[in-house]
Parts: sequence; structure tokens; C-alpha cells
Amino acid sequence: MWMSKPIYESLPYVYLAVGAISLIASMYLNYWHWPTICFVMGIASLVGGLVLFLKRRDFRHDDHHGKPKEE
Repeated sequence: MWMSKPIYESLPYVYLAVGAISLIASMYLNYWHWPTICFVMGIASLVGGLVLFLKRRDFRHDDHHGKPKEE
């Protein structure tokens, strides 16, 4: 799947924002299982955003310094 560069570059930040909003919502919702759903979704989004951000940073650092890729 191809995306435009601005959308591609903003994805980790969107995931982190969605995660933070979901965690905040889990504190204020009190209906059915929504607090649990928001909490799990928030943690998953935060972890996904951090993993994506760190993987891109490491790849760009390795690529910039010309290190060979491990197979």
C-alpha cells in the first residue's frame, strides 16, 4: 500500500495520539465494557506508535551511516 509522504511520516504520531486519547477516555467512560476496550486499544496504539517510530529511526540512522543490513 502506497501513501503520500506527509501521511506516511505522521502515522507514528497519529498512533500515539489515538493511544493517549483512548487511555484518557477509558478513565471517563463508564458504560458496558468500554473502559476496558479503550484501555486495551490505547495501550496497543501507544506500543504500535513507539515501535514504528523507533524502527524508522533505527533504519534511517543505519541507512544514513552506511551500515550493511544484516540478513
